[in-house]
Amino acid sequence: MTQLAPKQAHLSLPIDVRDRLQKLQYTYAEVLDITKNLNIKLGEGGFGPVYFGKLKDGSPVAVKKLSSSSAQGIQEFLNEVDVLSRAHHKNLVSLVGYCCEGNERCLIYEFMPKGNLDDRLHGLTSEQEPLNWTTRLRIAVGAAKGFSYLHNDCSPAIIHRDVKCSNILLDKNLDAKVADFGLSKLLSQSALTHITTGVKGTFGYLDPEYAQTERLTEKSDVYAFGVILLELLTGNKAIMQNSGEYVHIAQWARPPIITNVTLNILDSKLGKDIDKDSVQTVANLALHCAASKSIERPSFQDVLQVLEAVLKLEMKLELPQKAEALLATDVVDNWPIAETVIPIVGGQKVEDPLLYAVQKTV
Repeated sequence: MTQLAPKQAHLSLPIDVRDRLQKLQYTYAEVLDITKNLNIKLGEGGFGPVYFGKLKDGSPVAVKKLSSSSAQGIQEFLNEVDVLSRAHHKNLVSLVGYCCEGNERCLIYEFMPKGNLDDRLHGLTSEQEPLNWTTRLRIAVGAAKGFSYLHNDCSPAIIHRDVKCSNILLDKNLDAKVADFGLSKLLSQSALTHITTGVKGTFGYLDPEYAQTERLTEKSDVYAFGVILLELLTGNKAIMQNSGEYVHIAQWARPPIITNVTLNILDSKLGKDIDKDSVQTVANLALHCAASKSIERPSFQDVLQVLEAVLKLEMKLELPQKAEALLATDVVDNWPIAETVIPIVGGQKVEDPLLYAVQKTV
């Protein structure tokens, strides 16, 4: 780690956050050095552009730079720094450092060379192999571990609030790490079950109950994860076109799943040599996660147990007794299957529905 420069004037961070991040502070000059003057641009999101860089020890990093045109960027910057200073897990993207100097705001993360899950599912290049079923299960398990940690092992618990495929990043081994905590909320001790807050998130992944009531719960993240599971199964996007109409993936997938013919909607890139029971179990789980009522959704601990059991079975490993019980149909199938029909916002189609973010003030 580079030596800290003398204290600069910067946007105030809470004292407890500054104390936790003292050793992670970089000057903007150091950021320019790391990125060779912002030479290699990896992409751009709502927060701003992302650049490739290398630390002095040669470690690759991704540097996210707040755009001056980002209306909510400063608050999301502070939120991201706060959350990542609290939460540390192998399935969360690590914050390497940050810069908060003058008008410059940058976040420095470990570099994830395999990109994000959205690109690997929906934007494959000719040089990339499709993800096989076992790898998709591993990715689902890794992401579920990250979310389970946020909900159950952090104090206070952290609700991500923007769970989607593009926020699941992949390392060199295609292991999943959860990213982008700009919209996250801490579930305080005084609010044990929910937070009342303005609606934010990404269309297609947005919990319909939260959208209607503004009551954010941990189950809002579970809903979005159910959508991700359906994407992993079918290869389709959260909002898809079917016979010229926009339809939510859960609405489209529900009939074949509940009639046990999930193989009919399976991603063709997975091939035919795939275990029917494994696919059906994950499909049932996905529908339970994407139930329209939060009370009918499993917790991430439940989700993780089922996915780990399926993965072990798929990898021909010996199943522990508990996992065998979880795979029994009377466990998974007895979760109530609710209607998962999600309306288009205001009854209107949107030009790019997958990337549509609900814009309301927190």
